[in-house]
Amino acid sequence: MLGRGLTGIAGRPFVDLEPFIDLTALASLDDEICYALAQIPTDYTGGCHRSMGIMPEAFAKEPWADHGEVIRAMTDREFLVFASLSDAPHLLDPARRAELTFGEERAVPLSRRQMLHLEMKHGVYFPWKVYVELMPGGPWEKKSDPAGKRWTRDALVHLPRTVEFVRRLPFASVGSVKLLGLRANDHGTVHRDADPAVKTTVDPFITFCPGRKKRLFLWDDVEGTRTHIDARAFWFNDSDYHGVEADPWFRYSIRVDGAFAGGFLERALGSLNAGSAATSTRG
Repeated sequence: MLGRGLTGIAGRPFVDLEPFIDLTALASLDDEICYALAQIPTDYTGGCHRSMGIMPEAFAKEPWADHGEVIRAMTDREFLVFASLSDAPHLLDPARRAELTFGEERAVPLSRRQMLHLEMKHGVYFPWKVYVELMPGGPWEKKSDPAGKRWTRDALVHLPRTVEFVRRLPFASVGSVKLLGLRANDHGTVHRDADPAVKTTVDPFITFCPGRKKRLFLWDDVEGTRTHIDARAFWFNDSDYHGVEADPWFRYSIRVDGAFAGGFLERALGSLNAGSAATSTRG
């Protein structure tokens, strides 16, 4: 059942894709992925949802420090220290700091060193502390566009079975593949990727969880309820508010953006029972 505060997909809060994708390889993929994550470089992401204005009011008052707010509040000396950890410190003119925005989908990306310093010195909370772009998607609005997109060397060398699995998914083309992991006891801050009043289309993507389930939920800001997605492969409207519950272990998912293969969407939406695999609890 679709709550009043959810846009959903075709009258459903989300689409369970397990009946339409062969998931028998997931255990093998989990072995490959966890072994690879012990060897390849990873990043942080998600530490500025409040300053981006994409959190609901009910969660925006949480005490977790936001790096957009922290950087704006830095003294001149603190900013010079922060800038010195950039991969291109000569580009961070302190005289122009009021004009600069930092982090994901912002003008100035954060280096790994800057993110660690923001976390350890300034207490910034980065929910997704294991973030790997297996196929970099470029700007968010271009993530489904396949033009010029390529698998990274790390993906091809360390994750060949995962790459092959993605290639067999029901996409006509793929424009972005991202691995997002949360460490034990961390939660994913509630946010939305677009305003449904402005963006009226639903981006096509598949999220799958090879290992432990990631307890992703959709937040209904009108009814104050959470709809949990209990599926290993799914699709939801990312213009709806969503977050991830804390659990005492590492868990991750892989998101694949692209264009669905012809007929797949009609087959999936025509067969699924609205609200399958969902449970709602008062938030």
